[in-house]
Amino acid sequence: MTTRDLFQEAERLERKLAGASLDKRLEIQPALSVVVRKLRAQGATVPAHLRRLDSTLCDEAIEARFDNMPV
Repeated sequence: MTTRDLFQEAERLERKLAGASLDKRLEIQPALSVVVRKLRAQGATVPAHLRRLDSTLCDEAIEARFDNMPV
């Protein structure tokens, strides 16, 4: 996948995330993380908004795991 393809995929995922429910966001999170990781591996500069979005989604995924943990 070229860098251009990866940026297009990131944009597509961002559009899907806009206004999505938490469940949908958690479903999309792994795909966005893969795109960000591939962009870095190709030496591309990952825009700050994508890094923040990926970080936020990762945080949401971690919190969702703990929400279901018995106390």
